[in-house]
Formats: sequence, structure tokens, C-alpha cells
Amino acid sequence: MEKIIAGVHKFRRTEYVQNREFFEQLATKKQRPTALFITCSDSRVDPNLITQTEPGDLFLIRNAGNIVPPYHAGSGGEAATVEYSVEALGIRHIIICGHSQCGAMEALLLHPDEMAHLPAVKAWCGHAESTRRIVQQKYRGLSPEELAVAATEENVLVQMNNLSTHPSVAARLASGELQVYGWYYDIGRGRIYQYDQRQGRFTQLDGEAFAAQPLPIRAGAATVPAV
Repeated sequence: MEKIIAGVHKFRRTEYVQNREFFEQLATKKQRPTALFITCSDSRVDPNLITQTEPGDLFLIRNAGNIVPPYHAGSGGEAATVEYSVEALGIRHIIICGHSQCGAMEALLLHPDEMAHLPAVKAWCGHAESTRRIVQQKYRGLSPEELAVAATEENVLVQMNNLSTHPSVAARLASGELQVYGWYYDIGRGRIYQYDQRQGRFTQLDGEAFAAQPLPIRAGAATVPAV
């Protein structure tokens, strides 16, 4: 806690003082985020850092495994946040971003026994059951490291399809008012790979961002970046 409290004091003394007008504008104007960014709760993943965005730019959903339960799974924080971002905030871009060394994906595929004493986590990962089956069916003979990458990429595709079951998303996808992107963040290399629907695989994001439309996308389309 000492580091956190020291950071709060430093923020007040430096960042806030130097950017007081910016923060005052944030407080007085309605938020106008550019995108809804859905990613893992992993402490090593910082959406604003890797996109170099500022407060107010990204609307966020963070949970274990960057999971979006399908709409019929019942009401929850993810469904409410998706709906609010699209209907109330008018967001036109949604990014689902998985990452390297994802504990949720490694537990799902490589170490399922580790979830035996974590019933809530096990139940939550049930929303990635399609991911587990796709990987088991398609990716045989891979090393554990390669398998973890394939699972994370496939999970991004599965969650993109889950996202398309939400009525607010489906309606705007149909009208062309919304775009959905699938990303994989390699923490150690500082690289973003994006799902390129034209090629049916993940490629490094070097220039243009490719949206995956229309959904649903083809499952079993992950490629494994070098590990």
C-alpha cells in the first residue's frame, strides 16, 4: 500500500497540478470515449499505456480472460457495460484484447485442476468452453507455450462472437455503425497482433486496424506468433 499511497500524493503534486485544466474539463463535460476496450484483469496489461490514450478516451471492461458472456447468459456487468457504451455513449469501435501468459487461458487448457478450489473462477471460465474445445480439437502436438498462445487468440474470436449476440451490438453491426476488433498483446515484445478476417489469421498491427465484420467470424482461425 505504501507505493500506492505515495503514487496518489505524487499525482496530486505533479500530474494534477500540471494538467489541472484538462482534469477540470473531464469533470464538467460528458464523457466521449473513442472505443470500448475489453481486456483481461491481469495487472501487466495497461490499455491506456499500450494505446497511448488519455483519461476519457477508453471505456473499459476488465475481467479474468477478457470474457464477454453471450447475451442469453443473463444480466451482468459485462452486458450492462456493452449496452451502455453502444446505446448511451454511441461508441462505434469495440476492441477485445487478449494477452500473452494469460493465467485464465493457461488454467483452462493446461492446468484445469488448479481451478478445483476456485469455484467462481471455474464457473466464469465456462464462458470460454468453446475456446477449450476448439483448441483441443485443432491444435495438437503444440508445445505448452504455443498452446497457450493459440488458446488466447481463439478465445478472442470466441468472445467476439459472444459479443455479437448482444442486441445493441447486433443492431449496429447490421447497420454498419459499429466495428469490432480482435487483438492479441504480446507483453514481452510490446507488440499487438490483430485478427485479419481477410487472411483468417492474426497478423502484427503495423498500420491500418482491421475490423472483423460481419460477425460471426470463423472459429479455429488463430495463428501462433513466435514464443
